Amino acid sequence: MIESNDAPPIPLAGIRVVEFVHMVMGPTCGLVLADLGAEVIKVEPTPDGDNTRRLTGSGAGFFVNFNRNKKSLAVDVKTPEGIAIVTRLVATADVVTENFRPGAMAKLGLDYETLKLEHPRLVYASHKGFLDGPYEERTALDEVVQMMGGLAYMTGLPGRPLRAGTSVNDIMGGMFAAIGVLAALLERKETGRGKLVRSALFENCAFLVSQHMAAYAMTGKALPPMSIRVSAWGIYDVFETKDDQQIFFSVVTDTQWTAFCNAVGWQSKFADPQLKTNPLRVAARPTLVPQVQDLLRTMTAAEIIALADRAGLPYAPIAKPEDLFEDPHLNASGGLADTLLPTGKHAKLPILPLDLDGKRLTKRLDPPAAGEQSREILAGLGYAAAEIDRLAAAGIVRLGDRQTT
Repeated sequence: MIESNDAPPIPLAGIRVVEFVHMVMGPTCGLVLADLGAEVIKVEPTPDGDNTRRLTGSGAGFFVNFNRNKKSLAVDVKTPEGIAIVTRLVATADVVTENFRPGAMAKLGLDYETLKLEHPRLVYASHKGFLDGPYEERTALDEVVQMMGGLAYMTGLPGRPLRAGTSVNDIMGGMFAAIGVLAALLERKETGRGKLVRSALFENCAFLVSQHMAAYAMTGKALPPMSIRVSAWGIYDVFETKDDQQIFFSVVTDTQWTAFCNAVGWQSKFADPQLKTNPLRVAARPTLVPQVQDLLRTMTAAEIIALADRAGLPYAPIAKPEDLFEDPHLNASGGLADTLLPTGKHAKLPILPLDLDGKRLTKRLDPPAAGEQSREILAGLGYAAAEIDRLAAAGIVRLGDRQTT
């Protein structure tokens, strides 16, 4: 529902999502739906909210990154009055999502089989470690499935498996769940009925490495880890520059090979029949790559970038995540949203990597304080102000605020 031609797209406006999630996978699903315009209400435990808020180390950014555009209801679901609140809230929802251990939601009477009896239109997304099968009761983490799914093997050195540098399965698992939710909502328009959507970390990881499985099926040869792989392209490497920087530089098509040779004056190599096609250049990598390195060592990073831009060749300076705050493209294209952190500081964080009719999705709400919208949500459910105050005084709900640390 776009109010004007200049308004940001909010295609899921009018859809209410109630999420019982923590960490990364479940919150990512809610984030996608929230950024697309759904009202996402995060149900958190009292008094302090989601434990993800208090993670340190590599988890310090989880909560703030995956919980924008959401509202927070902090409620004690271990009490009858707390369960009554949540049950009333779920009755207003189009979608419920959860990512807790098997059986946890059933103990609360909030599992799909229970809820669908009274709410047949409900779409219910469950995020798990494994789908049905021998592993389904196992406890999973992103790192667990990377190890057992072949991704850590393909990322590390031989004998030294290494997890990928971000929560790839958690994030993608949440994205696939969101895709399933969107499909179920679309189908509901025709059938009038919701359904259970499930995504899982292990199956997601298998999907990520499926290209390597397919390569083995095609060739009968197992691919080595990416760290020692035989490249599919003749020039496809990280090179050192004259000013002691590193830059990824590649030539992946015969057209690009022509452009590269013309740009650097390599007419003799362009005429060499042993370098005419990409497969031939792959075979010549042991001598070709050192020659390219010698060439690029005579140029600064800025000169290489200018050359690559003129010739239309793929390249990339080697960046760190913190470098992206000042990335000129992300800033100019609206790819970063100013976000209020729990510390009271502001940071520019990436929004969903898509646009609709040329318009980027926007941040409408900062990541909420625990229970920040509790009063608003309870009032919308019909609770009177005095009753809300009583529930807060009894510790059944928390009425959050924007206090920072």
